[in-house]
Amino acid sequence: MTAALMWEARAVEGRGHELLEWTRTQHLVPAPIRRETFTGPDDRVLVVTLWHASNDADLPEIPDPPPDLLHRPVHRWRFEKV
Repeated sequence: MTAALMWEARAVEGRGHELLEWTRTQHLVPAPIRRETFTGPDDRVLVVTLWHASNDADLPEIPDPPPDLLHRPVHRWRFEKV
């Protein structure tokens, strides 16, 4: 079974690069089998981690960044490969 955890945040205007750099410093233990990071419009950063686990497994997640970096709260979703 493969679980995908998605983490998406929007930085304060003009601070998307800082949010991206902060995200890159967040190491998950144990490490996922795959991790991909994306940027988008409006200073958004998206991280997708893939795990050999069920969707309801207790998995490490990227924490919330410092509040002064965020435009709004972090969004998180979980998906299961079908």
